Amino acid sequence: MSLPTITSIETIIVDLPTIRPHKLAMHTMQHQTLVIIRIRASDGIEGIGEATTIGGLSYGNESPDSIKTNIDTHLAPMLIGQPAGNINAAMLRLERIARGNTFAKSGLESALLDAQGKRLNMAVSELLGGRVRDSLPVAWTLASGDTARDIAEGEKMLDLRRHRIFKLKIGAGEVNKDLAHVIAIKKAMGERASVRVDVNQAWDEATALRACRVLGDNGIDLVEQPISRNNPAGMARLSVSSPIPIMADESIECVEDAFNLARIGAGSIFALKIAKNGGPRAVLRTAAIADAAGIGLYGGTMLEGSVGTLASAHAFLTLPRLGWDTELFGPLLLTEDIVANKPEYRDFHLHIPNTPGLGLELDEERLAFHRRDKASTTYSHS
Repeated sequence: MSLPTITSIETIIVDLPTIRPHKLAMHTMQHQTLVIIRIRASDGIEGIGEATTIGGLSYGNESPDSIKTNIDTHLAPMLIGQPAGNINAAMLRLERIARGNTFAKSGLESALLDAQGKRLNMAVSELLGGRVRDSLPVAWTLASGDTARDIAEGEKMLDLRRHRIFKLKIGAGEVNKDLAHVIAIKKAMGERASVRVDVNQAWDEATALRACRVLGDNGIDLVEQPISRNNPAGMARLSVSSPIPIMADESIECVEDAFNLARIGAGSIFALKIAKNGGPRAVLRTAAIADAAGIGLYGGTMLEGSVGTLASAHAFLTLPRLGWDTELFGPLLLTEDIVANKPEYRDFHLHIPNTPGLGLELDEERLAFHRRDKASTTYSHS
């Protein structure tokens, strides 16, 4: 019996509204844009994946438009006709013809894993080595920029038993005002919640050192990427001097970055993001490097929708140690969804089904409604 081959790859840009503006140091999101990827094989099985960025090019090197163009023009043609079940060979093929493009590659790998899971009647987490947990604690980002509103939102999340880990986006404002904002929220939350901050590279090293000391004195649990990713030596110095852990996020744009940061001690926690590493399998290589170096792990997000969130979650389920939990709250930031069965959040956790593939099905009607161009691009045999 012949092995199934990849017959077509479809990319769809989808724009979904958010429940509120989401303020980062470099950008304020008013909506989220997803690139949904559908890979079909000769055995009739379809896999779905997602590639999503934050704020387009203000955050990183890829945008939804570039992801779609590069998949349609360069990556998809290299996969058509290839074995659908050999994910390792497929991704190596892409590595040979395209540098970087980790967001696009992550979406393609997620779709290949989803299809293979359906083909073998196995959850993606089992394809990745086997889950050691069935749910993940999930942080919530308080990013309205208004202290009273953020406190009220945090209290609501505690009452709903949805989140008891809160990350605050700071760095866009004057540093003393940002610190006062964070301290007020931590004082209101007290010991009921973990409060963390994400600076998105906005500070210089001297500012970061002073701020970390203030934050440490006021019970903040970690500081994420306080300075530029281009200053790894500064990250290493901060990691030695700061009274609270420094987490590397933007500093990690590939698996090799993780190795180099671990080698010089530039962070005591690593944020794991499938999009920035090139897929669920690649992010587990970064996790292995960090774990071997004694660096803590945190399951990060690019604020993906349900498809990308579950692709991340299946990888994180397999990690023996995930000491700093996750922030896989992307679907909760959206007022609309394009899947028929939404991810389940309860009791401060995201619960991941042990069903074939990612465990999701697209809602074709909602997908058609929210797609940007109302017409897809599909690359297949001519």
